[in-house]
Amino acid sequence: MQKRALITGVSGQDGSYLAELLLEKGYRVFGLVRRSSNEQLERIAHLSDRIELVRGDLLDQTSLVHAVKESAPDEIYNLAAQSFVPTSWQEPVLTAEFTALGVTRLLEALRQVAPTARFYQASSSEIFGKVRQSPQDERTPFWPRSPYGVAKLYAHWITVNYRESYGLHACCGILFNHESPRRGVEFVTRKITREAARIRLGQSRELRLGNLEARRDWGYAGDYVRAMWLMLQREIPDDYVIATGEMHSVREVCEVAFGELGLDWREHVVHDAKLVRPAEVDLLVGDASKARRELGWEPEVDFAGLIQRMVRADLQALQAR
Repeated sequence: MQKRALITGVSGQDGSYLAELLLEKGYRVFGLVRRSSNEQLERIAHLSDRIELVRGDLLDQTSLVHAVKESAPDEIYNLAAQSFVPTSWQEPVLTAEFTALGVTRLLEALRQVAPTARFYQASSSEIFGKVRQSPQDERTPFWPRSPYGVAKLYAHWITVNYRESYGLHACCGILFNHESPRRGVEFVTRKITREAARIRLGQSRELRLGNLEARRDWGYAGDYVRAMWLMLQREIPDDYVIATGEMHSVREVCEVAFGELGLDWREHVVHDAKLVRPAEVDLLVGDASKARRELGWEPEVDFAGLIQRMVRADLQALQAR
């Protein structure tokens, strides 16, 4: 029998890669979208005749119940959130409504309508925040440092609570930063690769950045959605850190991106103190040993290959205009 999957946040970076993966595996894929006049569906335009869109909103409980009934999923992947950390400082209450309480609404819909469905919650390395051990694994204490991180921590724990209280097959993937050519231009890696391409083409001259020394564990989104799927194939639900185990700075992203285009980043990058976070998370690096051991998961794209892939895609897109 053909499996059915419901993806919230299907129009985002991860949602589009996950939809592709599930379609390749023969799933019938449903994507939850908000009823909006300016829906951003570019990332899934190439899949428009293969996925089925259902209406729903993480702010509205009734719509989620209807969406779960309509899609009758075997698996639900909750990837929807207000996911940009700086915006969470400007809109902390809305971030909490979407990223924290929205998960509770979806879990309630699942519990009421499809209690045997398997549920994936997109947790984030931002819940580690001010880290108290490195690298971080599933047992590392949490100390989020932004409204986004706090909301994600609530979402993580409410998923664990529903699993333990109601016996739901619910998993949390604590994913470290993962990027791709489909990453939003507001995120620092894509901001760098796109602006480097614009500078190479003579469309811009400088790139303004905040903390160049902030270090992250950056992986490829296509690798990370495969880990999501693997989690829901296990009979016993559990939580997993997904990471490369390598740490790189924003400065290194600049070096690789500009270097791929034959440019010296130091001639174009300008430090802007206004872009530094109110409470910075300086270093995050994950230990994915458990995922490697229990899921058989391994990342396939390395850091340099990821940034080079992104900058080439940006250059090609800008040249095609």
